[in-house]
Amino acid sequence: MKTLKNKLLIKGLMYDAIGMVTMAIPLVGPFLDIAWAPFAANKMSEMYPGKKGKIASVLVFIEEILPFTDVIPTFTLMWFYTFVWKKESIQEEYVMEAEIVQ
Repeated sequence: MKTLKNKLLIKGLMYDAIGMVTMAIPLVGPFLDIAWAPFAANKMSEMYPGKKGKIASVLVFIEEILPFTDVIPTFTLMWFYTFVWKKESIQEEYVMEAEIVQ
């Protein structure tokens, strides 16, 4: 379980960094966000299966598509929500759903 948590955190940090980098590229950045938003939403739903993952994927899509919101680390916040703030019920649900997906 610990390695799964670590992999999700590393992936989330990486995806958040990529989403923030698009903001640093003048003129081209907003157009990159148009391509990045659906990809990020798809990755979020793959990383966190179930209802909460679907809700998070919608939120990450909105966050990435709106201008000047790229600084919000949505993937990292979802990781904290899943494994730190709601760790008891969410962790058990995530393990069961992750086993079904695999």
